[in-house]
Amino acid sequence: MSDKRDDTELHCSFCNRTSDEVNSLIAGQDVFICDHCILDAQIILDDSEKNKPGIKHASKAKRKSTRKQLLPKQIKKKLDEYVIGQDYAKKSLAVAVYNHYKRVDAEQFVTDYKDVEIEKSNILLLGSSGTGKTLLARTLARILDVPFSISDATALTEAGYVGEDVETILSNLLSAAEFEVADAERGIIFIDEVDKIARKSHNASITRDVSGEGVQQALLKVLEGTIAGVPPKGGRKHPEQSLVNINTSGILFICGGAFEGLPEIIARRLNVNHIGFTSNIEQRFANTDTSIFQHVEPEDLVQYGLIPELIGRLPVCAGLQSLSDDEMMKILTEPKNAIVRQYQKLFALDGVHLVFDNAALKAIVKRARALGTGARGLRSVLEQSMLDIMYEIHSLKDVGVCRIAEKTITKGKPPIYKKRKASA
Repeated sequence: MSDKRDDTELHCSFCNRTSDEVNSLIAGQDVFICDHCILDAQIILDDSEKNKPGIKHASKAKRKSTRKQLLPKQIKKKLDEYVIGQDYAKKSLAVAVYNHYKRVDAEQFVTDYKDVEIEKSNILLLGSSGTGKTLLARTLARILDVPFSISDATALTEAGYVGEDVETILSNLLSAAEFEVADAERGIIFIDEVDKIARKSHNASITRDVSGEGVQQALLKVLEGTIAGVPPKGGRKHPEQSLVNINTSGILFICGGAFEGLPEIIARRLNVNHIGFTSNIEQRFANTDTSIFQHVEPEDLVQYGLIPELIGRLPVCAGLQSLSDDEMMKILTEPKNAIVRQYQKLFALDGVHLVFDNAALKAIVKRARALGTGARGLRSVLEQSMLDIMYEIHSLKDVGVCRIAEKTITKGKPPIYKKRKASA
C-alpha cells in the first residue's frame, strides 16, 4: 500500500493531517492550518508571554499609578523618621520628588497649559562620605513604594570598552521591578560615586577618557529621557540578545558623590580661604547650619570635571553638611532603624536585654569622629567593640542584662552582666 496522500485532498500544512482527521481546517494563501495546530500554537504563545519581561501583572502597575500622592511636608516628615539632620537636602528631595511624580501621574492637563510640557528634575547630592546620601535615596524609595536600584558609576565605561555599559543601571532597575517595565519606568535610580566619572584632565590627550567624560556623554540621553534598549539579564549587548525597551522619561535619577576637592574650588570662588598652610577653608561654615556644598555653582562643577551638558540635566543640587556630635548621638539611638536598636534586637533574639550608658555612647561618637567616615564610623566602632561580647555571651549562663559602660568602648573592658530573673 502506498503512503502517499492524494494531492487533491486538503491537509494541514504544519502537521499534515487530512481534513477527515481534524474538526476544522482554516485556509490561507496556499496553506492550511488545523484546529490542533492552532491550540498548540496558543499554548506556546501563552508560555512565551509569561516569561517575557514587562507584560505580566499589568494590573499591578496600574494600581501603583493610582496611589495617593504624598505632599512635600509629608515626605520630609517620613524622612525625619529614618535620617537625622540634613534638612536642606530633605526639603530639596521632597519638592523634587513631589513635582516629578505629579508630572508622571498627570493624565489631565489644565486647559490653559495644555501645550506646556514639564521637564524632569533629576537630583545631585553632594556631601562627604557618611553624611547620608545613600540612606536618603533608599529611604525615599521605601516611602514612595517604587522600584529602586543603586548603581556604582565607577564600574561604567564608554560603549565598546571593558566595563559596564550605561544601560546596566537600567537593567538593575528592571530587576528590582521584577521585570515589570511599567513599574520600572516609574522607579528611582541612585547613581553613587558620580564624582568618579569627572573629566580626568582638562588638557587634550591622545588617549580616550573612557571612564570619565565618555561615561558622562553616554548618560546624557538616559538622564534626559529616551527609549533605551536594555538587556534583561544585564551584561553586554549582543546582536542575538533580545532587548527590552524602557522609556526613561519617567525615571527619577539621583546622583551622589563625595566630590573630594570641590570645597576648595567653591572656597576660592567665595574667597573664604585663609592664608597659611594650616588654614581651614570651611572655617566660616563651621559654626553655622549651612554647608559649603550648598554654595556650589555650575561653574564649580565644570571646573571639577563635569561637562556642562550633564550639569544641565541635574538641575536640583542639594549639599549635605558634615554631621555634628549631637547628630551622631541621635543617629545612634533615635531613628526607627537606629544602630543601637539593631544591636538590641540581635541580643533580644537571644533573650538578653542590651543597655548602653550615655558615657559609652559619647565614647562611640568620639572614636567614630576620629575615623573621619561620618555615620559609617559609628557601626565600625560598634562592630569592633561588640565582637568579643557577642562571641562570649552565648557561653555565659542565665545572663539577662548586658550593660555597655564607657570603659567597654575606650579600653575594651568586659561589660556589666546581670543574671536573668527566675520565673515564678
